[in-house]
Amino acid sequence: MASWIRSGVVTAALACAALQATPTWAQEALHGDPVHGKAISYTCLGCHGIPGYRNAFPNYSVPKLEGQHPEYIVAALQAYKNGERSHMTMHSQAASLSEQDMADIAVFFAGKALQASAPAAAANHPPAAAALCVACHGADGVGVVPQYPTLAGQHQDYLVRELAEYKNGGRRNAVMAGMANQVKDADADAIAAYYSSLKPSLQTLERPLTFLSSTH
Repeated sequence: MASWIRSGVVTAALACAALQATPTWAQEALHGDPVHGKAISYTCLGCHGIPGYRNAFPNYSVPKLEGQHPEYIVAALQAYKNGERSHMTMHSQAASLSEQDMADIAVFFAGKALQASAPAAAANHPPAAAALCVACHGADGVGVVPQYPTLAGQHQDYLVRELAEYKNGGRRNAVMAGMANQVKDADADAIAAYYSSLKPSLQTLERPLTFLSSTH
């Protein structure tokens, strides 16, 4: 078991390094306007601005975005737009956005992104099943580079769903597919439970009452 974990950590670290080596847009500083992002995010807030809101079918919690790396939010929107991620509603929304729109929405939703804390990370003890995840997502659940998602406090069922989609091709990413295919279903539950329990955690950016009243 120990040798499997060590080899898994090495594999994950190499995979992270490979991801960091590409695309050029991922290495450029993200310049977004949160004011414009708020102005064009009314549709996004219909799902991501309601605490506990769930995707209807299949049924799972809509992810929390406040505290997430804005660069990762942009990467996710691009993946929905180009079909690397399969979700009809998200594809429809992302397809209408320009690169700048994505950046603006991302910085609005992310707010102040969570930061890794070395002392706090030392106190966390990930389960053995999470050995593959720590190299990129950190022991404290904060993505080690802005393009990797922060998982701390994310909905447990959403994290399980993510892993399943990387396994079944609903999300096409060669590195994550390779990682997810090494994770058993029971281990996926353990990994999700661990990361969802971490604090400080991601939050849901609630849509303001002024927005609700303006729709009636």
